[in-house]
Amino acid sequence: TRLPFALLRLVAACPCCLQTHPSASPPPGFRDVHLQALLGFGFLVAFLSRYGPGSVAISILVVAFAIQWAVLLQGFLHQFRNGKIHMGVQSMVRADFCAAATLISTGAVVGRVNPAQMLLLALLGVTLFTLNEHILLATRKGDSGGSVTVHTFGAYFGLMVSRILPQLHMDQREEHIQTCLFPFPTGTICLWIFWPSFTSTTTAQGSAEPWAVLNTYFSLAASTMATFILSPILCEESTPRMVGPLLIQDAAVAAVAVMGMAGEMLVTPFGALIAGFLAGLIPPLGFRFLTPVLCSRLKIQDTCGVHNVHGLPGMLGAFLGTRTGTAQALHQLSALPLTLLLATLGGCLTGELCLGWDGAEGAEVGAAPGAGGTGPGAVPRLGAARRCR
Repeated sequence: TRLPFALLRLVAACPCCLQTHPSASPPPGFRDVHLQALLGFGFLVAFLSRYGPGSVAISILVVAFAIQWAVLLQGFLHQFRNGKIHMGVQSMVRADFCAAATLISTGAVVGRVNPAQMLLLALLGVTLFTLNEHILLATRKGDSGGSVTVHTFGAYFGLMVSRILPQLHMDQREEHIQTCLFPFPTGTICLWIFWPSFTSTTTAQGSAEPWAVLNTYFSLAASTMATFILSPILCEESTPRMVGPLLIQDAAVAAVAVMGMAGEMLVTPFGALIAGFLAGLIPPLGFRFLTPVLCSRLKIQDTCGVHNVHGLPGMLGAFLGTRTGTAQALHQLSALPLTLLLATLGGCLTGELCLGWDGAEGAEVGAAPGAGGTGPGAVPRLGAARRCR
């Protein structure tokens, strides 16, 4: 119970010195990243009928907490000089990246935990994200758009938390999918508008930023086309042969997850088109074949499908983002196992702590926070209920 007060005293004892004038307007890159974290990621979890209204509110709560905690931790690691934390626009951008990774993690367990457990997940997730990013930056492993640090870490951290939490029963999984289509096109449009800036804001070299924007631009188009081509093929005969907005949204997310590390490395639009097309194939194939295996064999219920949308495309981006030099390629690839190790161990620890948190029993079978119901918790979208079988 004394932890929040200790954190408040710690923050009060560390005055911050802004590097930029308070009246100076932030650059467009920061605005795009901030809008993406709130709008794009916020609407990704608004599909559950009982959890839809509460999920957006919980997303804002997680973002608000993650930003403050990330600024404090990253300030001590990177901008702590003469007893002060010196802040700038780059600090806010990195904090938004951290918030995005945390929202990805929460997508794996949304509808199964209460707000207190969400904050606990954010507390430990931000801490491990900052540690992982600090190690990678210290060894100069480039990942400007966060294929590894944001998408891969966030996905597998959340999946391991989901692995530890109690599972829902079969009759609770396929009910009450959100029928209101407003969040889906809104979130998808935000993804298309702001993703190029998200992947190019922290490029290692200023000359690489146009390449990151251009490659992300083409990757989005190719990934969406791949989804339109493959998804009707995977549908059952009794299923209408159409592509819903959720599939288009997943294609956009996968396209940028693969461009996080590869965006500034690829030097031809043709390469970005191929990478985007491959990324667009991952979500429909993953929901068709891998998600049932995760649920039945590994006991992992992936509510938002972060494994297919963030995890696997992020790993593909790590492989495509290796440079031509052998030494540099090995350095780039070494970032992936380190991230997976921290995400796996940290997710298991966080899941165990969530089990012991007050109210954990009610989160297993109780109503979703903010939903105003008394029935079973919101269901994971396991491909069978959310997509073509």
